[in-house]
Amino acid sequence: MHQWYVHGLEWTQKQGFVYPNEFITWSIQIVMYPFLTGLVAGAFVLSSLYHLFGVKELKDMAKFALVFSFALLLGAPIPLMLHLQQPLRGVEIYMTPHFTSAISAFGIVYLTYALIVCSEIWFLYRAFFVGRATELSKKEGLGSLALRNIYRVLTLGANDVSPKAIEADHKAIKFLAGIGVPAACFLHGYAGFIFGSVKANALWMTPLMPVIFIMSAIISGIALCMFTYTIVMEWKKHVTKKRLARHLRTGETLQELRGTELEMIRISAKYLMAFMIAAFSLELLDLIFRGYTAVKSWDILRSVIYQRDWVDIFIKQYLCGYVIPFVLLLWPGLTVRRAVLATVLVLFGVYMMRWNVVIGGQEFSLTFAGFMNYNIPIIPHNWQTYKEGVFGAITVGLLPFFFFYFINKLIPSFPPVHHEGKTK
Repeated sequence: MHQWYVHGLEWTQKQGFVYPNEFITWSIQIVMYPFLTGLVAGAFVLSSLYHLFGVKELKDMAKFALVFSFALLLGAPIPLMLHLQQPLRGVEIYMTPHFTSAISAFGIVYLTYALIVCSEIWFLYRAFFVGRATELSKKEGLGSLALRNIYRVLTLGANDVSPKAIEADHKAIKFLAGIGVPAACFLHGYAGFIFGSVKANALWMTPLMPVIFIMSAIISGIALCMFTYTIVMEWKKHVTKKRLARHLRTGETLQELRGTELEMIRISAKYLMAFMIAAFSLELLDLIFRGYTAVKSWDILRSVIYQRDWVDIFIKQYLCGYVIPFVLLLWPGLTVRRAVLATVLVLFGVYMMRWNVVIGGQEFSLTFAGFMNYNIPIIPHNWQTYKEGVFGAITVGLLPFFFFYFINKLIPSFPPVHHEGKTK
């Protein structure tokens, strides 16, 4: 006898009076999706602080943030593809666009934003592509030939590197950053719009949802860029120190060693704190507004917010994600270790915000007389429990770093660690 598969049956535990067809169908992959798109938007906003607003102290991090935003962009739709029961039909939103559909609109915005990011990266690295193609033309070997052809393709035939051409590139970068910031915000604000427009769910139905998502997205993207940039630069500094130590007997002395520039981290932390204040204020405003208006669904929402999910919301999301990292960043004498700890806590807090919205919004039944618990699959025993469980979330979270590793090989986004040697 054929058995029908019910999506959500394996990880949903029901309590009280719940409709038989109610399950927690939006699982951890739908938590990862807005989390990743938020990182995309935040990383792009960080890069625009230099390219658009001229914050010169963030020049090196801005280049890294732009390339990292592209790597995150490649990984952003993967949670949706894994969650869909028919992922191959996802391309239909591009083939048959419908402007009144929020999902179809996302496809259009995603493609537009991807083109903006690719164009900005091309203008930023065009001179580098030309230089690498010229440099590799003087070398022999199949590897050099393959790389030379790749860089020649990347130049798109634009080989002019005169000062006038470079100035035109800078103007194009600034223009693209200007239209890219609202596009990035709209890309992630759409996720909040999807939740906020669901009238059947009392927790999601608020006009502030898109704005809350955007603000939290910016702080998560800035925090991830600060964390990744710091870790990589500190590692490069460590490797350089070891390399130099092997040459000490030749009389080579270290004149300059560049690791993480603490001033850059401090400047980034100031912008991070500013957006944290805005995000935290909006979330508290939404919470206070719900309690003040006390609509018909407030009784069930109050039980979810102040009882069932109290630890997740007030301890994990607010205390660990906002208050503690804000104090760490605001405390005088910011150090690299303290900045890294603060960024990790910020990322954790934003992730918990996504979790509380997606999972918390599905915990109470539409009957308002029962609850459902999400028992996330830890040890997978089939494809469904893998992709909708812990290992699926870890896979999705690591993919952007995998993409970035190979992209960075062709388009280096980290500044070199300089040193000068002197022979006695």
